[in-house]
Amino acid sequence: MELFEHKKVRAHWDEKEEKWYFSIIDVIEILSGSPRQRKYWNALKTKLKQEGSELSHNLGQLKMEAEDGKLRLTDVADTEQLLRLIQSIPSPKAEPFKQWLAKVGYERMQEIADPVQSLDRARENWQKLGRSDKWIQQRMTGQETGLSLSLSYSTVINSVAVS
Repeated sequence: MELFEHKKVRAHWDEKEEKWYFSIIDVIEILSGSPRQRKYWNALKTKLKQEGSELSHNLGQLKMEAEDGKLRLTDVADTEQLLRLIQSIPSPKAEPFKQWLAKVGYERMQEIADPVQSLDRARENWQKLGRSDKWIQQRMTGQETGLSLSLSYSTVINSVAVS
């Protein structure tokens, strides 16, 4: 369970795929502010289909605990799908995510043009995470550090807030 603006976002870590899956309804409730998030999601799916997006066809469902404590099938999205979905939500609360996505996309384009920038950015990000210079040097030279990195919803939220 992840928290955003003091609201729960149901999440599930899939060990086999090594991916996080998030409840779309929970995210829509937070970002759209709609009291009828299921109706909002159905309307958004229809709009996406009309625009030619295959996003809604590629989403899955998982049983997640509902407010009544029962497990119910819920539409879920992995991190990449969720970020794409956020781009389609017209809301002031979604705007910081959209700005962050544009910034990250631009940075990635710069890194493709000049790969040294990606190394500099990696070093800077690891420093922000509190990694030691020795750890960073080992990582940059491809030596094992014994730690695994994962991208959670909280990490993305914190990145957006810092940007």
